[in-house]
Amino acid sequence: MSNATAKKSRPVWFPLVWAVPAVIVLGVVAVLVAQWLRAGPMADFIETYPGEYHLPEWAPVGFPAWLAWQHFFNLFFMVLLVRTGLLIRYTKRPALFWTRKNQPPLRTKGTPRKHSINHWLHFSLDWLWIINGVVFVILLFVTGQWVRVIPTSWEVFPHAISVAVQYASLDWPTENGWVNYNALQQIAYGSVIFIIAPLAAITGFRMSPSWNPKWKLSEVYKQEWARTIHFPVMIVFVLFVIVHVTLVLTTGAIRNLNHMYGGSDDTQSLLGLIMFLVSLVVCVAAWFAVRPMLLRPIAQLSGSVSKN
Repeated sequence: MSNATAKKSRPVWFPLVWAVPAVIVLGVVAVLVAQWLRAGPMADFIETYPGEYHLPEWAPVGFPAWLAWQHFFNLFFMVLLVRTGLLIRYTKRPALFWTRKNQPPLRTKGTPRKHSINHWLHFSLDWLWIINGVVFVILLFVTGQWVRVIPTSWEVFPHAISVAVQYASLDWPTENGWVNYNALQQIAYGSVIFIIAPLAAITGFRMSPSWNPKWKLSEVYKQEWARTIHFPVMIVFVLFVIVHVTLVLTTGAIRNLNHMYGGSDDTQSLLGLIMFLVSLVVCVAAWFAVRPMLLRPIAQLSGSVSKN
């Protein structure tokens, strides 16, 4: 059997045969090294920088109700954006195409510009996600919640290193997210809100129908560059969500979910858990509802839909 034939006969998941054991081995090594650092060379460092620094006295305590709703809408839109993004990337022949009503003077060889139904939904969700994000950022600053996700002291960095070692050693730091995030959380949340999310929006806009290729900026800001950045940004979002959800569920699930969805610091109430499960059902249902025939009547409200 030739090498080419052997490669074709291998299943798609064949690389996992090597990747999974390698990841497990690296994980075990990382845990052992972190435990050694925590017990020896970094013991005094971790005692000095346990994981968080004090916020200003005026910093708000707890989470307002709007934050829970924003959290749900952000999750909902991100799930559908990932879903439609993957469909755009891997669908060879879309089942339906959408043409905008009141077509602006952007033409392709004299004909109205058409987009796959997946592109239409992705770009429509983009605007909803951006609007939700703008409202979220405004409310962060109006209510003072910004101080929880934007570092206000250089101490955030040694504290973040300390937290990383504590997480890696599997002896996790004591947390009270109702009052203050640890430094690593603060850096991660702040980066996602103010760096990763805007980067996704900017690169997505460059590839959207709203971008006029006649703009002078098109010569400098190439679509290929935006496309090269946009997909890895999605991967970062997915990895962030996986790590975030894992830590939420393994560092006191009931209390954390009450913070995020129940608006309280209760450790007994199941309200947060129930709201979280409901949100998961809604997101899963929306994931599977992304079908051309189901989307068609909605897409027709803003344009014409055809099979070619």
